[in-house]
Amino acid sequence: QVQLVESGGGLVQAGDSLRLSCAASGRTFSSYAMAWFRQAPGKDPGKEREFVASINSRGGSTSYADSVKGRFTISRDNAKNTVYLQMNSLKPEDTAVYYCATVVLYNGSYRSRLGDWGQGTQVTVSS
Repeated sequence: QVQLVESGGGLVQAGDSLRLSCAASGRTFSSYAMAWFRQAPGKDPGKEREFVASINSRGGSTSYADSVKGRFTISRDNAKNTVYLQMNSLKPEDTAVYYCATVVLYNGSYRSRLGDWGQGTQVTVSS
């Protein structure tokens, strides 16, 4: 089981950039595909969080939600047991708590979540 800790969130203005990090424990991190998700304020906590981006275990294949394509970049450093989310040109609608998770991919695209959520990191984008 991989334990996850997200960090790097904050309050920024529209158009700014942030880089989120997700640090994982365990020696099997490099075996897992990873993904970022988000939950916007006021959304039903019982509803599945919104998929943002995924990356395969070796980092050679990525996929993105249409809403972030061209602005966000997911990457990973298996030597550091960390996955990143570089967020550029942030918009107020990107405001959410961001979570990472281990996932199952199908043909390089996100299929389902595999492991537990971390605690999340808050991103707030002001207009």
